[in-house]
Amino acid sequence: MTTGGTGALVRRLDGSTRATLLELLFDVVFVAALAQTSKLLADQESWARSGAVLLMLTAIWWTWSVTTTTTEFYDPQQRPIQAILMAAMVGSVGMAASLPMITRGQATAFALAYVGTHVVRGIVLVSTLYRQQHRSAMARATRFLFWFLVSGVLWIIGALADTARWWIWIIAIAIDLISAAARYPTPWLGRVPLDQYDRTTAHLGERYQQFVILALGDIILVPTLEVSRSEFDRLRVTALLCAFAIMLLLWQIYVFRAGELLEASAASVPGRSTRIAPYTHLVLLVGVAVTAASFDLVVNRPTGTTPARWLMLIIGGPLVFVLGRALFTYLLSARLPWRRVAWQLLPLLLLPWAGGWPPVLVTAIVALALVGHILVPHQRGQETTRGLRPRPPVE
Repeated sequence: MTTGGTGALVRRLDGSTRATLLELLFDVVFVAALAQTSKLLADQESWARSGAVLLMLTAIWWTWSVTTTTTEFYDPQQRPIQAILMAAMVGSVGMAASLPMITRGQATAFALAYVGTHVVRGIVLVSTLYRQQHRSAMARATRFLFWFLVSGVLWIIGALADTARWWIWIIAIAIDLISAAARYPTPWLGRVPLDQYDRTTAHLGERYQQFVILALGDIILVPTLEVSRSEFDRLRVTALLCAFAIMLLLWQIYVFRAGELLEASAASVPGRSTRIAPYTHLVLLVGVAVTAASFDLVVNRPTGTTPARWLMLIIGGPLVFVLGRALFTYLLSARLPWRRVAWQLLPLLLLPWAGGWPPVLVTAIVALALVGHILVPHQRGQETTRGLRPRPPVE
């Protein structure tokens, strides 16, 4: 612990925007949960069960996103916020450990870990801010706590239900996402004021970028673990190299001028990036998880025909990631890099014949489409210059 608990809890705008070491550890724990999700997604045989895993991924991501918003608005050097981070890490471990049990009908542990993380955070914030007599910040924390209590009831009910569990949980996660989009309208308190979103610093953009970079590592981590448990042959190594190439290509697509987009949006429309980042990055994260799951399958059996479900994972993962990045660009700049996105049509056009090809060949075609996305010349006035060419320094 670096400070005591008596200082002001709300972050000062002139304070440090660098992530603390505890925040980085917090990211690593959540990336471990993401790896578990990818592995579980690869093991599912039905679309319904795959959808259930993605629902759990949404809950895990939402826990990370809301907790990161907490460290943006409140000082992460203060002990109450550090305690919240530690509680969120415990909740993440609980959610990750219980993921395999959910598909077997044992969902109480996951629901308790998810709800407990949000409720503990709310109680710590409200009680601490009440003692500090910070009324506006306490009202903000109360709004968050109120809506997580509302959805928490449904999470617990769903965990105890046998037949309608997933429908109840879909409603619960929808409440979490929609209430945030509506700025947590709460009886007697109203909505979170827009000026509280306007005070976003560079810290939040850095946190999102750090998490996505760590998450992209799962694309190579998951298949590497699979290769280490299998026979080490030439085709498996080729599939692993394809995974590495796609990881680097997705990294290039994500980081290219992302920071500038956030800064430009913050200057022109304050608060917009803060409100849309959780949703656009959820799409990116789904793309990462699906891509990692596809390579878990491909390195295990790189030859033979490619089943339809494998095709959806191999092609769909990078496609979802690219669409998420394009959506991020469009919502911040009102421009769409359509000439780049169009390259993702290449694997889709080959889809009718790809089922008869070996999985490792399909992954190579997906990598080729991503290379085209990066190398295509930019559109005048768009958010990109030529893909791999260094940008000139800004005067």
